Amino acid sequence: MRDVDELQREMKSAGVWIFSGGLHSAAAATVVRHQGRDLVVTDGPFIESKEQIGGITIIQCADLDAALAWARKFARAVTTPIEVRPFMESRD
Repeated sequence: MRDVDELQREMKSAGVWIFSGGLHSAAAATVVRHQGRDLVVTDGPFIESKEQIGGITIIQCADLDAALAWARKFARAVTTPIEVRPFMESRD
């Protein structure tokens, strides 16, 4: 976490950091699933997935290359894969 804290300070200093937060373990999850006409709610991590999201960091960069540069640093800090996606802006 020391590496993550250091990187977050660097992101804030560079003016790209918007928001971040961690998630509790997948065991604390509740899943809502659409089945036919019903919505089924189950406890626990019962979605079919190999990987699960442990947290989220939102940054604002000039372009994808800049975002990927930060993602490389983040992957090194947390030692897990990092998924980069553009944020969907509202359509006015």
